[in-house]
Amino acid sequence: MNLKGKLIGILILVLSVTSCSVVDSVRDSNKSWIPPAPTPTFTYNSLSGRIGNDNRVLAVKIDDTKQARPQIGLTEADVVYIEQVEAGVTRLAAIYSSRLPEQIGPIRSARISDIELLEQYGKVAFAFSGAQSKLRPVINSANLFNVGAEREGIAVYSRDKERRAPWNMILNTRELIARIEKRGLDVALASNRGWNFSKKSESGAEIISAQMNWPAARYEISWSKDYSGWAITHDGTSKDDARGVPIVASTFIAQVVSISDSEYGDKFGGRTPLVATVGAGKAFVFRNGRVIVGTWNRPTAQDGTTFTTEEGEEITFARGQIWFAFVAQEPKITYPVKPEASGSASPTPSK
Repeated sequence: MNLKGKLIGILILVLSVTSCSVVDSVRDSNKSWIPPAPTPTFTYNSLSGRIGNDNRVLAVKIDDTKQARPQIGLTEADVVYIEQVEAGVTRLAAIYSSRLPEQIGPIRSARISDIELLEQYGKVAFAFSGAQSKLRPVINSANLFNVGAEREGIAVYSRDKERRAPWNMILNTRELIARIEKRGLDVALASNRGWNFSKKSESGAEIISAQMNWPAARYEISWSKDYSGWAITHDGTSKDDARGVPIVASTFIAQVVSISDSEYGDKFGGRTPLVATVGAGKAFVFRNGRVIVGTWNRPTAQDGTTFTTEEGEEITFARGQIWFAFVAQEPKITYPVKPEASGSASPTPSK
């Protein structure tokens, strides 16, 4: 082989080694050549802990009587409050931020307790069917945007022909939001209201069910493994959305409060209860099939509500829809029956 041939052979050998080194380098540093799939990042709503943004807050009054069920758009609410009204029945105040259904209802009238309750959320948009004449100036001067039916009319609040009045007023949320945006209303964004979230908690005691009572209404919750939340029944009937979907609370709180007669009343002569949500009292926090007994505290109307154990430690909530039941008496809780200790002595037969 001549000198030219030898040089060509050496060059081929060098190129071959260099090529192998490049391939090995690519294999060894694969991450730098093929970037990994991005890790998904989620934004969580401050009120419910659900995946979702802290959007503007819409508060809606929803009827809770037998004639109003099943309710529309309740599963999308971040927070639901159960309030006592005249005749001992209940009414709901639902708070929306992370999600907003196209329709909500049946819509009913506001009560004096709503003013204090909602103030902790900032200047929210408040949707309701109306209010007694004595209460209207109080609502109009409160720290909220009145977007009730008396102001917005039939374009926003329509009647469901399949339901009987007064249990058939339905809120069209798209039209309402369009009006809010057109007017440039600076509705408050959702923010932390005193409670925080954590993964599954083993605090507290395991329970089977719990029952909350008002003079003319009864709620019961039981843990559902299928839904990983509290299945709710109201006066013995399963609490379902109008779509047939069960309404499930990730966290359910029985908040013991003072309920007294206010200066207001309905057209039938019934006194409107005043539900006091500022102050402190006993709380029963139900999550993950267990109950944690503690204390709720809300120093002023502008403050959120915090929850602590009897030892003073924070009680965290599970992510998902939260229900608050404002009750004057403690809930009735059913605990599992503990099995008898093994190896116990047999009873002595009687003679």
